[in-house]
Amino acid sequence: MAAYFVDSSGLVKCYANEIGSAWIMGITDAAAGNEIYVVRITAVEVVSALTRRARGGSISSGDAATAIASLKIDLGSDYEIIELTEALADRAMSLAEKHALRGYDAVQLAAGCELDEVLKASGLPAITFVAADNALNSAAVAEGLAVDDPNTHP
Repeated sequence: MAAYFVDSSGLVKCYANEIGSAWIMGITDAAAGNEIYVVRITAVEVVSALTRRARGGSISSGDAATAIASLKIDLGSDYEIIELTEALADRAMSLAEKHALRGYDAVQLAAGCELDEVLKASGLPAITFVAADNALNSAAVAEGLAVDDPNTHP
């Protein structure tokens, strides 16, 4: 069993067929026995991505609606949700400034860093930070996180 923190660019691959979808679906499958963590805003970003794709015509409206419904179910059963707190937002602001990250990317990184620290302090293995975003992954590596990019798993 491993622990993964999955940002929205990684998690969307469970709900839309992209490069890396098979890999991300493999690690998030309950049968794999992994712990999958996401920060609360990930749901907003994934719904936004699916809706924009439907409006842009790259997926059908029906497929987007089905994917969004699946996401909502999975949020309640398959993922551990990290809530956005004042402390997390403060850390995200610092990381945004330090690494010139976009706002939600900074929140994703702050949540991954916080989770990694909590698990290590409890004597548990470190997380793997999963994102399909080069700038975010570079910042995560700079913060000492193990990183995996689903785009490298075609």
